[in-house]
Amino acid sequence: MVQCDSALSYLVLSALFSGLVIHKLIRNKVKIENAAVSCLLSLLLLEIICCCILCSRLGLILFILACAIYYISIPVRMMLTPQDKTVLITGCDSGLGYALAKHLDEQGVLVFAGVLDKKGQGAEELRRVCSPRLSLIQLDVTNLGQIKTAYNEMSSQVKDAGLWAIVHNAGVLGYMADGELLPISVYKQCMDVNFIGVVQVTKMFMPLLRKAKGRLVTISSMAGHTPIPGFAAYAASKAALSMFSAVMRQDLFKWGVKVSAIHPSGFKTNIFGSQEHWLSQDQNILDNIMPDVKEDYGEEYLASLKDLRYTMSTVTSPDLSPVLEDVCHALLAREPYFSYTPGQCAYLIPCLFRYFPLWVYDNFAKQTFQIHRNILPRSLRISKANNKTD
Repeated sequence: MVQCDSALSYLVLSALFSGLVIHKLIRNKVKIENAAVSCLLSLLLLEIICCCILCSRLGLILFILACAIYYISIPVRMMLTPQDKTVLITGCDSGLGYALAKHLDEQGVLVFAGVLDKKGQGAEELRRVCSPRLSLIQLDVTNLGQIKTAYNEMSSQVKDAGLWAIVHNAGVLGYMADGELLPISVYKQCMDVNFIGVVQVTKMFMPLLRKAKGRLVTISSMAGHTPIPGFAAYAASKAALSMFSAVMRQDLFKWGVKVSAIHPSGFKTNIFGSQEHWLSQDQNILDNIMPDVKEDYGEEYLASLKDLRYTMSTVTSPDLSPVLEDVCHALLAREPYFSYTPGQCAYLIPCLFRYFPLWVYDNFAKQTFQIHRNILPRSLRISKANNKTD
């Protein structure tokens, strides 16, 4: 009878606690990855131990205390005012950078939009649709001269107030193909733009950021910590970027600067490039591949690379709002998260890679991204055919 009463008490407490937690999570828009799921699982285990092993009163007190600590630890959504906040965004010519510059300008943020071409279509469109507050900055993140000029121009405007935030958005995909087939130029381009460029801009603007005790936000990628076939160059550069952000969070803590990394899943932006770009990359591979490698892979397999751009575009989302919302939280929340994972399965897919057997993830990736599911390199097809005949 005592055990029944004890179990009922735990059941009532669990129901009450679950309701309070769900209400607080929804009210503060806390996503699953920021809700400390491992702590919830630990609470479940603790409840079983307290109910079945410890005496009823001691176990009940311990469980209530643990639930209270978890509930208090759930982040409360407290936002800063966007007015008078100055933010530099790189890569605003199109895609996510363009959308983010426009969105933040609408919120009242003083936006410095870095573009590759101040006379280009994207820059002209930003001039047309945004308020006079927005300033266009000529900024190629691989050009040290342009970075210095941008710093001088911005420092004269922000003066002693400093710069509230940098959003490192500029990035390139290069090309999708087996790592062996990618030209070294693609690896260099991805590293130069996605990683070295970020480091150069960060180092140049850090005095202004430290002065404002502001935010450093990097747009990384789910591919930065989850292997995706065909993304060797891009993923390697994003992995470097993710680790750079993680270390900078530790280094800048003493200065009061908060660091956040955004790891989106697939979103439809201009990072995939034009059809002309892909045709030139196809030719680049054919021009640089060694004869024996070309023989091993075969023309059919190499030709199938052209389908990857279309395949990846079909699994990407045109709705950029999840990324915009997370970047805004990283910029304006009193207590921003370090890691954000906007997009479909952006949190679950890395969990699948980390916590499940590799063969589970490999099969999932093959089915999801549909990379060469039905085509093998020429030499492997021949070898497979020979084994069948034997």
